[in-house]
Amino acid sequence: MTTMHDTQVTPSPRKAALRTASLARRDALEIDDRLEWDPGIAAQALALPAWDGASGPVSAYWPMRSEADPRPILEELHRRGLPLCLPAIVAKRMIFRRWAPYEPIVPGGFGTLVPAPDQPEIAPRILIVPLAAFDRRGYRIGYGKGYYDRALSALGPTISIGIAYAAQEVEAVPDEPHDRRLDWIVTERETIRCG
Repeated sequence: MTTMHDTQVTPSPRKAALRTASLARRDALEIDDRLEWDPGIAAQALALPAWDGASGPVSAYWPMRSEADPRPILEELHRRGLPLCLPAIVAKRMIFRRWAPYEPIVPGGFGTLVPAPDQPEIAPRILIVPLAAFDRRGYRIGYGKGYYDRALSALGPTISIGIAYAAQEVEAVPDEPHDRRLDWIVTERETIRCG
């Protein structure tokens, strides 16, 4: 029997167009602005009620291209004693490997950096998620492979936090049955409680 976890998501032409336009807006942002905004995004994300009593593990991502940078969030959570992990794609599925700031990372495909393969796999309870585009309902457009949607479904109850720049917002993401809505989205302008 084939499940959603075994199959690739069929790309939506509408999502592809929104992704392309949103990534172009993000890439056009001045690097000086992004460097100024990232600490504010981190501060807002760290102020979320999601951390009240949280024990982790927490997953984030290693930023690539012009993505909002979650590393300041990870450094503070590590200081607070929460266990951390980063995603890696293995055999066409997203897994999460233990990681802590300043530990080695290695190329992981798709332009990403990931923990070394000898690091243990762990299941995050809170995920800081990258995105190409988002809407106020909490739906996101990623990079088109559906890895995060499948991972969020497989992990069960989790808290998901998208971080992005306001320029990445779209009026409405065309949501499909497999799409998982984020709980929070944090930009340099505001914190959005979704759902």
